[in-house]
Amino acid sequence: MSQRLPAASLRWLASGILVAAGLDRARADIVAEGFLEADLMGYSTHGLARIPANVKWIESGNTRTHGEPVVLYDAPAAANWDGRFLPGPYLMHLAVNHASEQAEHQGVYLLTIRRAQHVACLASYLVPIVQRGLLGIIMASTPDEAFVSAFGGRSPLFSNNPIAFCAPSSTHPLLFDVSTAITAGGRVLRTFKEGALMSEACLKDRAGNVTNEPGVLTSGGSVMPIGGLGHGHKGYALALMTEVLTQALGGYGRERGVGDGEANSVLLQIIDPRLLCGHADYLHEIDYLFELIRDSQPDDVDAPVRIPGERAWARRQRGLDEGVELYPGVLAGLLAQARR
Repeated sequence: MSQRLPAASLRWLASGILVAAGLDRARADIVAEGFLEADLMGYSTHGLARIPANVKWIESGNTRTHGEPVVLYDAPAAANWDGRFLPGPYLMHLAVNHASEQAEHQGVYLLTIRRAQHVACLASYLVPIVQRGLLGIIMASTPDEAFVSAFGGRSPLFSNNPIAFCAPSSTHPLLFDVSTAITAGGRVLRTFKEGALMSEACLKDRAGNVTNEPGVLTSGGSVMPIGGLGHGHKGYALALMTEVLTQALGGYGRERGVGDGEANSVLLQIIDPRLLCGHADYLHEIDYLFELIRDSQPDDVDAPVRIPGERAWARRQRGLDEGVELYPGVLAGLLAQARR
């Protein structure tokens, strides 16, 4: 039986480790909260499992522990920040608060961030957006990282390039965080370390052969974009779109980002439906849409069609009420860091 641990205790443990590594308490609390939110919703590869890597970056100087982002461009409806390698969850906390406040004044706000140290789980930052009754779109890429190939090719070109979205309703939100690759690189590496095979043939080896062997990723192979071999350029196009919006639009991409490790380029857009169409009209439309989906005929009568994010939101609430269920080995990793 899996063990459930109090969310407050895990937050305290993670924050304490980050403080010992060199972050001040306020920033450590914010970063720990971001990782905890990921585990609460089930994004285990990008939750508290990221603490050891973040400690390493802090201790090596790859993550800056002090200072604030530099505003490179500022306008009523848009801004561009240089994150200066500050902790990704800290920068996203600042960005979400700022962009949400601006959107509540004018309806829409767009913010790009360059050189954010790894921001981890995008879904974590959707929570405060949707709790304010706002819609949010977040995209991220890693200019110095390449392990996803283009459709029709085998060379590693792109990073995971996740896209996350949230929208409030009268019940639970629509919420998702998806990679433009068939699977996340972190999941491939976790499977490789566990000595297992991927559940589907989602990779190519250096010769272009399709395989479910995760080890090919460490020897020049690549992960295929969404759609694999059978659905054309769809996933490849989404990956390319994400790189344009996060890297080219923010002025920090694959040429300038060489050598910057897991630093991210990010795009965040917040929309306030109350200013665009009115709160009542917005809720009427999205609630009716959800009703149509729930009333649709399922393939399995015992498994009704769900709204994306429905299960994650319920899991989050259960984790807050009953304790967080961590992926095997994550707690041991945290305790090892704490002892050190």
